[in-house]
Amino acid sequence: MLLDGLTRLVTDGPAAAVPALRQAVNAFAAGDVSREEGLRWGWIAATVLWDENAGRAIIERQVRLARDAGALEQLPTGLVALAMSDAWRGDFTAAASLIAETDAVAEVTGSRIAPYTHMFLASLQGNQAELTSLIAVSNAKATAEGQGVAATYAQWTAAILHNGLGGYAEAFAAARQASEHGHLYVSIWALPELIEAAVRTGDTQVAAGALEQLAERTQAGGTDFGLGLEARCRALLSDRTAADDLYREAIGRLGRTPLQPELARARMLYGEWLRREGRRLDAREQLRTAYDMLAAIGMVAFAERARRELIATGEVVRKRSAEAATTLTAQEALIARLARDGRTNAEIGAQLYLSARTVEWHLRKVFAKLGIGSRRELNAVLA
Repeated sequence: MLLDGLTRLVTDGPAAAVPALRQAVNAFAAGDVSREEGLRWGWIAATVLWDENAGRAIIERQVRLARDAGALEQLPTGLVALAMSDAWRGDFTAAASLIAETDAVAEVTGSRIAPYTHMFLASLQGNQAELTSLIAVSNAKATAEGQGVAATYAQWTAAILHNGLGGYAEAFAAARQASEHGHLYVSIWALPELIEAAVRTGDTQVAAGALEQLAERTQAGGTDFGLGLEARCRALLSDRTAADDLYREAIGRLGRTPLQPELARARMLYGEWLRREGRRLDAREQLRTAYDMLAAIGMVAFAERARRELIATGEVVRKRSAEAATTLTAQEALIARLARDGRTNAEIGAQLYLSARTVEWHLRKVFAKLGIGSRRELNAVLA
């Protein structure tokens, strides 16, 4: 069913592919497949359909299967996908913990997977120095090891970063490269970034063409995630009443998903549009909400962009410093979460390829940093 759906996607277009792809998603999500099939292919169909909820369920099952089976060659791929889902939901601490676990597995197995989630997280956080370094690593892997998608992915994340920083010309160039590579899903993810950057640089013709490509996929998928992004992008190319309605639709649809970063960006774009329409009070409401959301998530660059717009409405805004969600390192946070969930030191060590004594050493550091004395207190502190 998956292969049939993907073939139809290429030959006949997204609408013709949806029935087979939806059947495949349902089968993978329900676990009606062999362990080998589930590990290797499960997440692809849901990604193509913009079905974040089904994709999350499938990825969680893949990671569980890989851990239970000791399928270490498949585990990093599942962990990367799960970390991406966490980052896209705005849970950067959880994403960083999964990145630490991916690195632990890769170090033991010699896996040479590109730093996909590292790049995505750095782009959302607005960390230009880190992303630049990661892109150099990713491009080297794309060239030397045949991971061609890594280069496309790097361009997509660069576009996110530059849109956050307000560098729309740079975002346009990166998103255009990513979208033109023709990758099954990464090139489609790049289209919202391309549309936003193209509108901001005045190239509405490119933006309109990208919107047409995006809508073909999102309307076929029919999810709030996809249709919410489409409405947000379509609003950028619309005027007056149509734009207002589309921004509201985008906020409504994205608000029904767990994807807080995309919702915050929709509110920010709506606020920017309202300010340019001279509706200062309405703009302040949207921009204030967007700023608070973005700052709380840790999307520093986008938060600063929203703050500048809010100041332009005449409101006084005190800049909030980026605060880490925890004082723990990524590895310490991961060990703390596993301990909170009831894992023994030996079980944690087996999962992370550490000795039980090393796990105990890390936990002592965790307790000291958090000001607690035992595992029993972890649940309240981490919550």
